[in-house]
Amino acid sequence: MNDQQLLRYSRHILLDEIGIEGQERLLAAHALVIGAGGLGSPAAYYLASAGIGKITLVDNDTVDLTNLQRQILHTTDRVGQPKVESGKQALSQINPEVEVVALAERADEDRLASLVRQASVVLDCSDNFATRHAVNRACVEHKVPLVSGAAIRFDGQVSVFDTRHADAPCYACLFPPEQQYEEVLCSTMGVFAPLVGIIGTMQAAEALKLVAGVGESLAGRLLLLDARNMEWTSIRIAHNAVCPVCAHTKE
Repeated sequence: MNDQQLLRYSRHILLDEIGIEGQERLLAAHALVIGAGGLGSPAAYYLASAGIGKITLVDNDTVDLTNLQRQILHTTDRVGQPKVESGKQALSQINPEVEVVALAERADEDRLASLVRQASVVLDCSDNFATRHAVNRACVEHKVPLVSGAAIRFDGQVSVFDTRHADAPCYACLFPPEQQYEEVLCSTMGVFAPLVGIIGTMQAAEALKLVAGVGESLAGRLLLLDARNMEWTSIRIAHNAVCPVCAHTKE
C-alpha cells in the first residue's frame, strides 16, 4: 500500500482483526454484485469505501424516479440512465481507486458461471427467485462464497452460503428450487426505505469479513429482521443431503 492508501484505510488498519494484511486482501479482492438497486446500493457503497479492489455490478434496469426513495447509489439527475452506469459514477466518487465494471445485462447461466469464476465473493442483491437460484448454482459450481439478502415491506433476511466447507448448506438447501414461492415485488407490495440499507450493509459486512478472514460468517444461519419492531431472529440452516444443487459436491 502507498501512503495515501495507508491514510485512507487507517481505521481498518487500526483493527487488530484486519490490520495491513487484511486490508491488502481487500485491495486484491473482486466482488461480484448482482443487482444495483435497494440492496446493491448500500452493499456496493461499503465495498468501495472499504477498499475492495474490483467491483463488478450487474443489472439490466435503468434508474426510475420511484427507485430514489431507497436506492442510494442513484440521484435525480441520473433518472433514465442504466443503474450500473449510475452506480459506477457514484462509487468512483467515493473511491476512485476501485475498479468498477458496469454490466448492463441480465446474466444467463453461462454468463453467471464466467462472472462467478472470476470473483472472490458474490453478493446476491437481486429481487427474484430465478436469479437467486442461478447465482447459487454458479457459486456452488465454482466454490465461491455467496452473501444473500432480501427485503420487502418491513421484513428482511440475510445469510451466507459458503460451500467451500463440507457441511455448509447452499441457497437451494433453504429454498428448494422445485418448490413454488410467491414472488413479491417492491413495485406492488412496497418496502421500508431504511430496511434495504440495513440488509445491504450487512451483506457488505459479511463479504468484507469473508475476504479479510475476520470472525465467523453467517454460513449456516439465516438472520430475519422484523423492522416494525426492530427484532432479529436467527435460524440455523442445515445442509440438505439430497439437495439437487450441492449434494454431489459433498460426496
